Amino acid sequence: MIRIVAVIGASPDRRKFGNKSVRAHRAAGFTVYPVTPTAIEVEGLPAYPTIADAPAGHIDRVTVYLPPAIGLKVLPEIAARFPGEVWFNPGADAPEVLTEARRLGLSVIAGCSIVDLGMSPAQFGE
Repeated sequence: MIRIVAVIGASPDRRKFGNKSVRAHRAAGFTVYPVTPTAIEVEGLPAYPTIADAPAGHIDRVTVYLPPAIGLKVLPEIAARFPGEVWFNPGADAPEVLTEARRLGLSVIAGCSIVDLGMSPAQFGE
């Protein structure tokens, strides 16, 4: 079964967690949709400016690497895709973001999605 993840806050900068997540999910066998308005590709994959711009179809997992103020703004776009689960990684998991995500009916998980894959962000150094 192919699983699809959207990494919101993906980055071409290999030091950033949004980049490490792209690499980790790819290594775990996911089809990865990097979402960032500031790059046209991340790790050789096409990047999408918003989750709404990602290919149509079901998204199994969304993993968020955004400051809380920006995260709050993109929650409606995430909810519109009806993902299976939404991970709010450390730094993106402010109480107000989690509360609003739940209010929108999202399946919220606060934690590191890379660790959930059985990996460590440290494995994905530069």
